[in-house]
Amino acid sequence: MHIVKKFPQVDGDLGWLESSADWNIPLGKRVKGRNEFDIAIIGAGFTGLSLALRLAEINPSTRIAVVDALRVGEGTSGRNAGFLIDLPHNLDGGKTDVEYARSLYKLNTFAIERLRGFKDQYQIVGWNDAGKYMAAHEEKNLSGLDHFVSILEDAGFEYEMVTGANLHKRLGTDYYRSAVYTPGNVLVNPAALVRGLVKALPSSVTLFENSPVQSIEYGPPHQLNFLGGKISSKILIQATNSFSEEFGKLSNQLAPIFTYASLTPPLSEEQIGKYFNGVSPWGATSAHPAGTTVRFTHDRRIFVRNTLDFLPELKSSRKDLNHAWQQHRSSFEARFPFLKEMPFEYTWGGMLCMTLNHDPVFHAAGDDVYVMGGCNGVGVVKGTYLGYYMADIISGIKSSNLDFILQNANPSWVPPDPLRSIGAKWRLSHESKGAGGDI
Repeated sequence: MHIVKKFPQVDGDLGWLESSADWNIPLGKRVKGRNEFDIAIIGAGFTGLSLALRLAEINPSTRIAVVDALRVGEGTSGRNAGFLIDLPHNLDGGKTDVEYARSLYKLNTFAIERLRGFKDQYQIVGWNDAGKYMAAHEEKNLSGLDHFVSILEDAGFEYEMVTGANLHKRLGTDYYRSAVYTPGNVLVNPAALVRGLVKALPSSVTLFENSPVQSIEYGPPHQLNFLGGKISSKILIQATNSFSEEFGKLSNQLAPIFTYASLTPPLSEEQIGKYFNGVSPWGATSAHPAGTTVRFTHDRRIFVRNTLDFLPELKSSRKDLNHAWQQHRSSFEARFPFLKEMPFEYTWGGMLCMTLNHDPVFHAAGDDVYVMGGCNGVGVVKGTYLGYYMADIISGIKSSNLDFILQNANPSWVPPDPLRSIGAKWRLSHESKGAGGDI
């Protein structure tokens, strides 16, 4: 029997979740008593739900359980910045050759359009085809924009350079020197989107929330043990991203990085008219990997995300959140000095599940156990297509997209602690210093 020692928790006030409609309505039940299924999926984020939806499409009679330690929308899928990124992204790192970029674009746009179909069918709100700005404040970080442009030009992707008064007019702030705008990105409320996907689950899929796995008895059949309940299944898939190594089938491949976000209340009509008149919803990532992500949302809030921590216990403290809140205030006021009196309504933390070479975890672990993770900061689209194509692997369906994923799913070895912690903390400190005013 494998004992699970670390469990997800709610880190702070989850702004995307609490600002979405019907956020407090339970979507699933707790695991109680004995339950038998053909397939069990641990993790009800974008990856796990995408997997369940695809498996149900392929074989509607398969009995599927999806279990999560938290409520849907409380985990990483509901805490991210809400970018559905179509193009190779700086956080997705490393490989920049043209064929790789085009193949990745094909996968990303496949995932976006699949999510769009669910959004249209189930009327999920908070979706904006707004594009994305990659922006720089510090002159030294303009090279990050140049590198991004070179990738876009080599692969033939559409983009626009925006500077000066034109950039100020679009964003409502004159903080940034220059930005690269790409039109294919989508901005969402990620908690609303992942909760909306639950509406698409057919009757063959049972969702269990607030049900952390206490231990696993690997078979097959595999048995998941909960407080007061059990689930047994022939096939088991672990779609738990940063928590994947807790289940005993993966080791020394993941580097979970904590980051933090804050969200303001909606701006007043007076503030909109004075400072954001004619400004459409927008999202900006930084030209530096450690820089600040900012959004002006569809419901007229301002979102700020920055501050990187390595927390091997996979949870943050109130001290960590307070430190992040202070940095968010500084970053917010630098960009929007005319809104200094504007408070944050929510501040929370969440994890980026990184691998050293930016390849995802995507493999069979033997005896009908499968593991996915390591989304490297682009988890909405990557989790969606990883889940979809893991269902195809299980079902024996082949495709060029699946071949590409398998060819690029070889995460490099990560040293154990204390070396992992020492290396991660040094790297994060170095990157943060390099970002300068782009934080």
